[in-house]
Amino acid sequence: MNVHTEPQLTPAETALAEAFAKRLSDLPGNEDVTLQRDAAMELVKRGLPTRKVESWHYTDLRRLLNAVPEFDRSAAPQAVPVLIDGSSRLVTANGRAEAAEAPKGVVIERLSKLLPGGDLASPLATYGGDDAVGAINAAFVSDGYSIAIEDDAKIEWPIELQNLHAGGQTHTRFAVTVGKGAKVTFVERQTGNGRALVSCVDSLKIADGAEVHYVILVEQPDTVSYLGQFQAEIGEKANLSLFIMNVGGKLVRQEVRVTMPGEGGHFELRGVNLLAGSTHNDVTMVLDHSALDTTSTELIRNIVTDKAHGVFQGQIRVAREAQKTDAKMACNTLVLSDEGEFSVKPELEIFADDVACGHGATVAEIDHAHLFYLMARGIPEKEARGLLVKAFLAEVIEELDDETLVAVLEQRLEDWFEQHG
Repeated sequence: MNVHTEPQLTPAETALAEAFAKRLSDLPGNEDVTLQRDAAMELVKRGLPTRKVESWHYTDLRRLLNAVPEFDRSAAPQAVPVLIDGSSRLVTANGRAEAAEAPKGVVIERLSKLLPGGDLASPLATYGGDDAVGAINAAFVSDGYSIAIEDDAKIEWPIELQNLHAGGQTHTRFAVTVGKGAKVTFVERQTGNGRALVSCVDSLKIADGAEVHYVILVEQPDTVSYLGQFQAEIGEKANLSLFIMNVGGKLVRQEVRVTMPGEGGHFELRGVNLLAGSTHNDVTMVLDHSALDTTSTELIRNIVTDKAHGVFQGQIRVAREAQKTDAKMACNTLVLSDEGEFSVKPELEIFADDVACGHGATVAEIDHAHLFYLMARGIPEKEARGLLVKAFLAEVIEELDDETLVAVLEQRLEDWFEQHG
């Protein structure tokens, strides 16, 4: 006789289950939302994903997420200035969205005000059997923003989304709709201090002919586990440019899930991962080309030092009806220490026959010939290494249209290399 037994929960899974039981009555949402939260937590209690789950093969979340702090209602995050002067600022502080003034052409609502009416019930139900990020966020999300960009609106200054914490747990969402022909830039900041578990889910729906630039800057201390998910749907002849920069964090999993159902749509992903200490950083992308004549390019550059471990998984799927798809993906890594590691898994799944698709990946050390060349001209070794690393990353950062933003991100690179170079 076979006896079915429930898996024994890890300390982290137990902490999540106990926190959910305590907080459920305080979380916003109508009956439908509550049912979705319950279902999400049931998925968590069945066990966080391990290496046996294909999409988590290089990130054993059940082992790596070995502790979960309690919620801290009294925590007060430190305010941070906007990256670019003139930007509109929307702040969530320890999971609570602050009042914000919307620029012309933009409608902003706090998520906690919408959930009790069930307005955003459906976006909570986005997780599947392997979607631990979506499930944890759906169970605990307390606030965030719903942002609507009106048709043909041209938003002059960036909209900066700041998700700040001061320890404990923080779970937020940003739900964005961009109208036809609109143009807008978002800068998302994930930062704070103290020991914390942070999750954030972004969902974007981009209408026909719209142009969106989206920057995600993750600057977490080495006491934080950060779980992020970026979802986007790109309309006909619409354009989405996504830039991700990861600096720090104990455990970072940034998922990117993009669908392209509109003919002539374009998606561009650029990423810079600066990995030091014993951080584990995982960027996992799934991109679906499902319409005629869509294009995409993905370029990821990584620096690994100390005992850091990085991961990039990129899957491009081309549907049968997505003829004339043009998709290119590349991931390049410099490993600067003997104990650093980087795992790469690029995939193409193609069902159309008239396409141009390709992918490539490299993992290497600094070219010793280039290093010798610089040192032979009187440049100290540390400075020479810094120049080579910066040149390696410059191609990705300098592709951004905004010179001010480029300067800010290059300064982040300078600061990181000064500490870890």
